[in-house]
Amino acid sequence: MSKQKKIPEFHSEAEERAYWETHDSSEHLDWTQARLVSMPNLKPSTKTISLRLPEGLLDRIKIEANKRDMPYQSLIKAWLAEDVEGRRR
Repeated sequence: MSKQKKIPEFHSEAEERAYWETHDSSEHLDWTQARLVSMPNLKPSTKTISLRLPEGLLDRIKIEANKRDMPYQSLIKAWLAEDVEGRRR
């Protein structure tokens, strides 16, 4: 049997936020009641786009991806994410 703490009643969203910032939510769960869940209809969080690149550039990207042992699309995504994050700072 698991020891489960009761979730307190909150009077505001700020009060609840402050509580969860300092408490572990696992103290309030009863894992003996957990069930496996399947969600087959979830949609992917990615969107397919079409991007035209010069063949030479794509070839160089594929070579870099091969050196890193990763798909070239993943390398492009990583580079884009790094650049966008760097510009936000």
